[in-house]
Order: sequence, then structure tokens, then C-alpha cells
Amino acid sequence: MQNSTHALPDNWAARFFTIWTGQAISLLGSAMVQFALVWWLTKETGSATVLATATLVALLPQIVLGPFAGALVDRYNRRIIMIVADSSIALATLGLFYLFATGQVQIWHIYAIMAVRSLGGAFHHPAMTSSTSLMVPDKHLARIAGANQTLQGLLNIFAPPLGALLIELFSTQNVLLIDAGSALFAILPLLFIAIPQPTKRINQTSGEVEVTSYLQDMREGFAYAVKWKGLLGLILLAMLLNFLLIPSSSLLPLVVTNIFNGGAAELGWVEALFGTGIIVGGILLGIWGGFKRRIVTSFIGIIGIGAGITLTGLVPANMFYLLLAANFLVGFMQVFANGPLMAIMQSTVAPEMQGRVFSLLTAGASAMMPLSLLIAGPISDQFGIRFWYIVGGSICILATVAALFIPAIMNIETNQEQTPAAAD
Repeated sequence: MQNSTHALPDNWAARFFTIWTGQAISLLGSAMVQFALVWWLTKETGSATVLATATLVALLPQIVLGPFAGALVDRYNRRIIMIVADSSIALATLGLFYLFATGQVQIWHIYAIMAVRSLGGAFHHPAMTSSTSLMVPDKHLARIAGANQTLQGLLNIFAPPLGALLIELFSTQNVLLIDAGSALFAILPLLFIAIPQPTKRINQTSGEVEVTSYLQDMREGFAYAVKWKGLLGLILLAMLLNFLLIPSSSLLPLVVTNIFNGGAAELGWVEALFGTGIIVGGILLGIWGGFKRRIVTSFIGIIGIGAGITLTGLVPANMFYLLLAANFLVGFMQVFANGPLMAIMQSTVAPEMQGRVFSLLTAGASAMMPLSLLIAGPISDQFGIRFWYIVGGSICILATVAALFIPAIMNIETNQEQTPAAAD
């Protein structure tokens, strides 16, 4: 089923990838700025509390305001929303550049810019994701998701060392200036390439476009997700998996140092193998596209992630190479878990609802991060670092296997006609 109400032009690929390439360049700049800001906080304060607060500040806007942003994305022109979001982030970054250049920067300024960048992302991400389904044929959505995963893998590997190099060569404020410049690559294509908008719903009695309030749109978004049992099940599963798996990356430095007696080099190798797994998986998914039933591909990926996390907790201390293999497996399988899942959402959720649904999914999954970290830390201190990996990875596998026997979830690609908006 093609989830677009617009006929796609023959040159859809050129139009989409022009925008996509600009976004990729902007993401590289953003990743370098994120590294630069965290490094500056580390160097200036050396405080774990400051770093934890910065992480929380970067999360809160998307957790708290994400659902509200989604309703606005569905109400207004998504292209304009992306332009405003990218421009606001760039202007805020230029403001921080000025504070660095004049020696006035303070820690709270860093917190403020992180909050602004997160708020911009809360609008930009659902706008771009929901626009993709209107610009790309349904049969290619999983491949596009694979390309996105490959991009994330490349950013994970190259952005930190590139950011570190640029900081040494040009200083922190000039890295900020580079990011503001990279934002132009995201904004300029949007000024000249139109993005299709979802068709407005027509009142079947009057034959006119339905006019709803913002609060009605928000309530409708929640109702849409709750009444569609398969969609609700996937959102809840994603939240559970995030709760189980997020601490694994935060606790990884302790695994390397305390269990394998490694240092920065060993940790770098582990993270490099994880990023390599994402790149290899992304290329494979981009070429192959996954199984015809995307939910099967996604669940195989999730089970593979659980296996990799569990293996991380079971690897003997004298077999570091198995730790590398486990993290390659997690990165590789992450692509097949996330890519098809995103394609399912893009192809089955009604176009006029996608902003709200993607925002709800992002907010719910992000909300699990601080909660799981608060719980995982004390549990790992009490029972050992390996405990969270073994239990979390095992529950991940069991929860996914259980979902295989839930028809509403397994048939999500064909049961969208049961949702409230399907009759519109």
C-alpha cells in the first residue's frame, strides 16, 4: 500500500536526495558541535553532575514538548517548520559563538543552547520523517531507512575524532561557526524544493475541509495511537526495549575497564566496531530492503540486539575479541530493528497523523532514558555490571518472541483500516 495521496514525480529521487544530502551535512555539523560542547564542559568543570545535567537538558524538550510539537507538524506546512527549526538552531549557535568569542560564555549558556537544539529537533525530526513517506515510493522506504542508519553509523565513527581535530585546529567557537554554516546546506534545498503535504480531511456532510482546533488535533493523535492496538503495541514495545537497552551504552566504559582491564584504546575499538556494524547493516538493508513483511525483519533485528547485549554480559574477561564481536552484532542488528520499523510507520500511519505519531514515539522512547539510567546504576552497583546486560538482553529477546504471538502487532502492515482515520 502506498501511503501517499500524491502522485510522485519521475525525479522523486533527485528531489528527495538533494534534501537528504543537505540534512546529512547539517547532521555532521551538529554532531561535531555536540562533541565540542560536551568536551568544553568536561575540560572546564570535570564534573559528572554537570555532564549528567547537560544530558537531561538535551532530553527534556523532546520528552515534554514532543507530543505538542507533533500536532503542530500535522497542522502546518512541514517544509516551513523544518526551515524555521534549522534556522533557529543556527541562530542560537551563532549567539553561542559570539559568547565564546567575547569570553562571556558560562555553563548555563551551554545548557540553553542544548535545550534550543533539542527543541528544534523536536519539530524537525517528525516533520522530516513524516515528509519522507510523501516523497518516496513505499517500496523504497526500508532502503531509505537503511541509508539513514548508515549515516548514523558514519556520524558515530567520524564526528567525534573530526570534532576533536577541529577543536585543536580552530578552537571551540570556530567549530560552532562551522555548524552554523553547515545548516545552510539543510535550509537552502528546502527553499527551492516543494514537499508534498497530506491531504486535508473533507467533511462528508458539507463537502468542505474540516477545521479543527489544536487541542482537538492533540486528542485525536492520542486516540489514533491508543485505538490502533498494533501501533500502541509497537510504541510500548519500543519504550520497553529502550528502557532495557539504553544503560548498556552508558555502562560500557565500566565493562571495558573493570572487567577487561582495558583503557581508552580498547573502548575506542568497541565503539568503532559498533559503528562499523551499523554501517555494514545499513548498506545491506539499503540494497536488500528486508523481508516483504517488514515486521519480521524488525523483530529479527531486535532479537539480534538482545543476543549481542546478552553476549556482552557473558563474555569471559580473557576474550576481548568476543566483546568486539558482540558490539558489532548489536550495531548490525540495530539497523534491521529500527529501519523496517520506521518504514512500517511511514507506510501505514495516515500521512496527516504522522507528525503526532512520530512525536509520541520519540517522546516515549526518550523518556525511558533517564528512568532506566536511574534504576540501572544502583542495580549494577548491587549485582555487578554484567547483571544488567544479561537480564536486559534476555528480557529483550523474550519480549520480542512474545510479540510474535500478538496478531495485532504482527499484522500491523495490513490492519490499518481498523483505525479511526482510515475511513476519512
